[in-house]
Amino acid sequence: MPALPQISDSEWDVMKVIWDAGPLTAGQIVQRLEGQTDWHPRTIKTLLGRLVKKGAVAMEEDGNRYLYRSKVTREACRRYEARSFLSRVFDGAVAPALVHFLKQSDLSKEEIEELKKILEREGR
Repeated sequence: MPALPQISDSEWDVMKVIWDAGPLTAGQIVQRLEGQTDWHPRTIKTLLGRLVKKGAVAMEEDGNRYLYRSKVTREACRRYEARSFLSRVFDGAVAPALVHFLKQSDLSKEEIEELKKILEREGR
């Protein structure tokens, strides 16, 4: 797997389409983003080009068209983004970040129970 590139918010939206349904042509990606964004098709194709240059997406010839597929997993990108966020905003400290998000969230009873189970399991 290639080194993980830094992906912008707009590029992340394009990646989600590719992760969910790829490989896809540029036209198919444009169609899937139509209801979600007000971007011009040329903007989406520019974002695809950037993702190819960054190594996040592969462009493969398929007859007279090109298919775009992910070269990085969604989970790997999530981990990278989470570490980057923690580093920038919480100086890399997980506990203060969790406390902050828990105080700002309206969690259901089920979600709280799930968090308790995770903490107990990780605390062993």
